[in-house]
Amino acid sequence: MIVEFIKSIDLVLFRAINQFAFRWNWLDELGVFLSDYLVYFMVAILVLSLLKFRSYWRMVLISLISAFVARFVITDFIRFIHHRVRPFLSLNDSNLLINQVNQSSFPSGHAAFTFGLATVVYFYNKKLGVAFLIAALLVSIARVFVGVHWPSDILAGAIVGVFSGWLVNRLLKKN
Repeated sequence: MIVEFIKSIDLVLFRAINQFAFRWNWLDELGVFLSDYLVYFMVAILVLSLLKFRSYWRMVLISLISAFVARFVITDFIRFIHHRVRPFLSLNDSNLLINQVNQSSFPSGHAAFTFGLATVVYFYNKKLGVAFLIAALLVSIARVFVGVHWPSDILAGAIVGVFSGWLVNRLLKKN
């Protein structure tokens, strides 16, 4: 019963966001940029911050480790034990703006990665961390907009990313 309720909310939220795809060219291009490329800018900003603030090396290292653990360890493990079909494969009326992805959609790897980065950055620098959290949210919403994730995939990915950021930061800060 709870699963059906979540699926119905997922469907309503997915359609509410994805319905705007293919309406305006500028919005489609923005959605694709946020969905696929903003994450590279986030990593570049992190690495380039080392040029100005050498003391950020620990923050950069821990945030990158956290993001990789979130995306390539925790997310892949969950996908191994629980497969979920992507919205563009299960809905005839979805709008797909990017190339098809042939793997499970739950949880979102992009959300896990970006929230893993953002969480650690927030622990070290609140202002930069808020900017990274906003960027992670934009990436996540864009993944629904372009048609490759359900909203609950995003929520689960964000939880994985925040947990990974907290855990990796806690483990590596002690040593």
